[in-house]
Amino acid sequence: MSRPVIGGRGDTCIHPTAMVDSQAELDAGVAVGPWAIIGPRVQVGGGTNIGPRVLIERDTLVGEDCLIANGAVLGTDPQDLKYKGEESSLEVGDRTVIREFATLNRGTRASGRTVIGSDCLIMAYTHVAHDCELGNHVILANAVNMAGHVTIQDWAIVGGMTPIHQFVRIGAHAFVGGGSRITKDIAPYCRAAGSPPKLYGLNSVGLERRGFSLDVRRALKQAYREIFHSDKTISEAVQEAALKPNQVPEVGHLIKFIQDSERGVTT
Repeated sequence: MSRPVIGGRGDTCIHPTAMVDSQAELDAGVAVGPWAIIGPRVQVGGGTNIGPRVLIERDTLVGEDCLIANGAVLGTDPQDLKYKGEESSLEVGDRTVIREFATLNRGTRASGRTVIGSDCLIMAYTHVAHDCELGNHVILANAVNMAGHVTIQDWAIVGGMTPIHQFVRIGAHAFVGGGSRITKDIAPYCRAAGSPPKLYGLNSVGLERRGFSLDVRRALKQAYREIFHSDKTISEAVQEAALKPNQVPEVGHLIKFIQDSERGVTT
């Protein structure tokens, strides 16, 4: 039987085979499954379900109403030879689902933390490396493997078996096909796939499903054509697009993302 700890939100249930460090803090309504291990300075928000054999090693903040499935490993040391034991953390937002055997490392001195947003789905065998930052509503399909310092913005989807190079950024509402090898930034609102990847237009279906207006989708389509399908270089096309007045915010975000790219963008 589980060991109940009474709280205002509901009973917190810790299976008798689980090990919970005295420095860990579990809010009301947390469930901890068999043989799970929760280490020091771990904080778990109310309503979160921690499955069997989960390891949350240390210095990790998990939000409310999350699901962490069998065998997932969170808050372990970064796999970085420059890491020398400095304090760092892992942060997971509310209502995020982390499936079986996913591994999420803490940060390094570079940023001090690895961050996963709210309402994300991290599927089985995915690896989120040190100093990565994922926005909200991000979906990583099975066995996505992220190197360090990767940024994935809100609502992006990455298909399974996709490796992502260090310092790459994937823009908001982008869609990356499975089995791709991502070495350059993926622009917001776009679809990319392949090894090496290529752009395949806007993520039109995703944008429509998420309620983007017809006017915004048309503006993004026009900007996409002008930037990626003109006879100009990307730099020239972006500079010209930036000078146009009365841009919708989404087009402005697309332009700024490309302007800020340090690795270059996938075309």
